[in-house]
Amino acid sequence: MKTINVKRTASKGVVMGKAYVVKRPDLSADRSMISDSMVEKEVARYEAAIEAAKADLSVLAETNAIFGAHLELVQDPTLYDGVIDKIKDEKKNAELSLEETVDMFAAIFADMDDEYMRERGSDMKDVGKRLMCKLKGVEDSALSGITEKVIVVAQDLAPSDTAVMNLEYVLGFITQEGGVTSHVSIMARNLNLPALVGVEGILEDVAMGDEIAMDAKNGTIIVNPDEAAKAEYAQKMEAFQKREKELAEISLLPAETPDGKTVELFANVGNIEDIKNALPHHIDGIGLFRTEFLYMENDHFPTEEEQFAVYKEAAELLEGKEVIIRTLDIGGDKELSYFDFGKEENPFLGYRAIRVCLDKEDVFKTQLRALLRAGAYGNVRIMYPMIISVEELDRANELLAICKEELRAEGKEFNEDIVVGMMIETPASVVLADDFASRVGFFSIGTNDLTQYTLAVDRGNKKISHMYNSFHPAVLRNIKRTIDAGHAAGIKVGMCGEFASDPKALPVLLGFGLDEFSMSAGAVSEVKAELRSTSYAEAQELADKVAKCAYVKEIDALLEA
Repeated sequence: MKTINVKRTASKGVVMGKAYVVKRPDLSADRSMISDSMVEKEVARYEAAIEAAKADLSVLAETNAIFGAHLELVQDPTLYDGVIDKIKDEKKNAELSLEETVDMFAAIFADMDDEYMRERGSDMKDVGKRLMCKLKGVEDSALSGITEKVIVVAQDLAPSDTAVMNLEYVLGFITQEGGVTSHVSIMARNLNLPALVGVEGILEDVAMGDEIAMDAKNGTIIVNPDEAAKAEYAQKMEAFQKREKELAEISLLPAETPDGKTVELFANVGNIEDIKNALPHHIDGIGLFRTEFLYMENDHFPTEEEQFAVYKEAAELLEGKEVIIRTLDIGGDKELSYFDFGKEENPFLGYRAIRVCLDKEDVFKTQLRALLRAGAYGNVRIMYPMIISVEELDRANELLAICKEELRAEGKEFNEDIVVGMMIETPASVVLADDFASRVGFFSIGTNDLTQYTLAVDRGNKKISHMYNSFHPAVLRNIKRTIDAGHAAGIKVGMCGEFASDPKALPVLLGFGLDEFSMSAGAVSEVKAELRSTSYAEAQELADKVAKCAYVKEIDALLEA
């Protein structure tokens, strides 16, 4: 019997079953070079692989939007040109050219600071794997042989794996790679299956057919448990299922404390599919719709009509509930294949977000026009990212006013009174919060960046990542100051950073007066349950004490007590 402790829970749950260890075909490329006379043959082989992959994905896209995105990637001119250039200019065979090009694009995503964005590299790897199978003439049938109840153990799992996996027999997932925003994590949460990701060495510790007891709530795996451990896990499974039933009932209730304080619980999303997956969690709205994926998964700046179709569908899906759509937040660690941002020494302090939009006014206006038009079909709200000055806010609103004039002149339907807000994610925006609050309809605190910029800590730097702490007194005081400024001006203040779903932070944020908590949809029920058992009066008392603390350890002690 071996016990493994895991830090990264992707989807909660407790389960026992046999291990099904996924063995993949060897898709490594031959490193040999080609002669000039072989170039056209290799180009033709790659183009044939594209056509074969397109045929597969066209069928799969009819049932799953993920494969629609993959179909676009397979046809992406940037990917095609990258592979073809290596074949023609570097005289590398098609497999090696594909492998190197995919690795390059995947590395771009891997270097991004936002975990949600980093995991998008899995799409590129999945498309590369599909193309490589076509080039090599092999089928990846590793997951098609599941015929009994098992826990799937793999290096990683991609969206395409769901097409061949009989989910009726899957009890849970364990992967050696991946993060909590990877496709396997999202899939597991959607299917309500337990999953643990990023479990180093799991393929060395588990063999096909081993018995596994898995507690994905507390992050524990027992390989070949003894009878005592099995009995313990049977009790855990019963307790977990009972709790899940309670949460399902709680999810139908209002987000209200026992003493009558009501807040809103929203979801963070990146596309229409995310919205559809969030709605069954009984959310009150969408607190952050990341629009950058419309741009990053394209080979051109998306047109007004392309954007309008997406925003309109989002508005209609919410049926009158708020959907806060963030304008293009690109740059920093988020690049576009069709636009050169130029080399920057520190891109996180550089040409990004609203700065790009105000520089590329035509691109910005295209998005604003689409948002205004979508606002006629539901409760759409516009949110500007990375605003640090009143001048920036004024200019953004001037462009919005110009877009309204244009739409009026064209006789197009739009929302004249669309609500406009901004993110609070820099110390500058906190210092100017009073000035901003009188000029916008709402605030949304982005705690990921606010923590990073307030503390001058790069959370991706392993040497100092321990210093990245949203419970730092400076960060908490910035949050409180923002909420106070918003309320003084009579506007709503929400939070769309990861901190919003932290159960330890909930009483403090509640006590500060936060109006709206936006998070991963899967966290909503847990947060609602915590909220409904938390006294608002006591939360206010706690928050007052926390706001006066100068040490992190003092805050930790108060929250533990």
